[in-house]
Amino acid sequence: MAEYLRRSLLCLGVVAMLSAAPTSASADPYRPQLAGHPLRIAGYILYPVGFVLDTLIFRPAHWLGSQEPFQTIFGHQGED
Repeated sequence: MAEYLRRSLLCLGVVAMLSAAPTSASADPYRPQLAGHPLRIAGYILYPVGFVLDTLIFRPAHWLGSQEPFQTIFGHQGED
């Protein structure tokens, strides 16, 4: 019985992986005339730095500034 269950789960896992395969998802086409641009190269380097700063510093600071009493002190106005 355990062998039957193991085979069934294996078969179910294979079917799940094959059915979950992306059919229309693909990466942007590689365009060498744009990929070597100096600003794009700088963006490749700076984007992760900005993402980390946003996640670890700016979002928590905004959340903290939107809580009382800081909301009143800093003049934060929420979206209506």
